[in-house]
Amino acid sequence: MTGLTSTNLTSLKKIYSGKVRDLYEIDDQRMLMIATDRLSAFDVILNEPIPEKGKILTAISNFWFARFDGLVPNHFTGDQPEDVVSAADLPQVEGRAVVCKRLKPVPVEAVVRGYIVGGGWKDYKATGKVSGIALPAGLVEADKLPEPIFTPSTKAAVGDHDEPISFEEVEKLIGADLAAQVRDTAIQLYKAASEFAATRGIIIADTKFEFGLDENGTLTLMDEALTPDSSRFWPADQYAPGSNPPSYDKQFVRDWLESVGWNKTPPAPTLPQDVADRTAAKYREALDKLTGQ
Repeated sequence: MTGLTSTNLTSLKKIYSGKVRDLYEIDDQRMLMIATDRLSAFDVILNEPIPEKGKILTAISNFWFARFDGLVPNHFTGDQPEDVVSAADLPQVEGRAVVCKRLKPVPVEAVVRGYIVGGGWKDYKATGKVSGIALPAGLVEADKLPEPIFTPSTKAAVGDHDEPISFEEVEKLIGADLAAQVRDTAIQLYKAASEFAATRGIIIADTKFEFGLDENGTLTLMDEALTPDSSRFWPADQYAPGSNPPSYDKQFVRDWLESVGWNKTPPAPTLPQDVADRTAAKYREALDKLTGQ
């Protein structure tokens, strides 16, 4: 399969590899963040890439960061990735990298849900609540919620699972003032994105934001924003409460892995080319619909 599964720049020092992104040190103020074509499913990184996935994710994130400019500070420095690496490293950078500020990460996944689905649906069926938030009785799967809710989780290390936590636990973790700022900002961004996506025929069922603090303690949006990796996008024309609509993400991969009886521990089975290609097509469709690119 063609695709970039790992990076090895010669002109900068690698400081971190995540599920998808590799980080390189530029100086004490800046990093280079490269989105590879790696895919993780059930918190396991697969051996096979999704062709061009990193470039698609970068294009979608950059679109949202630009659209949110003015709503919340972001991690961009304004520098171009091509200007901070050698000519030999350009093929690993072009179209899939950004130069970003070095921030102090807020140790919380800022999850916002506008619809009841996935893990939230399971919690609701069992308790009538999601992350301790009581919801109206009688909801069905994929129902739209009266208002978006903030359902945070822990930020797990690579290979571990994020765990849902209550807002009160977030307050204990990062302080009441910062917790409220993260919650309110995440909900504001979700609402703004959902309104725009609706004009493009896409429902954003839920999403996850990551924030950091700059040297002045300013809350800053970082990592990625509203991609098929961090969000659940549904085609509006296929939405109907009572069932989980098809999504623009790695569902083809998840379904295939479930069908072969994998136990969800490493190593993952070898991914067939057609499953990878169909997944890549879904990512490209999300980019096309949202941005017109």
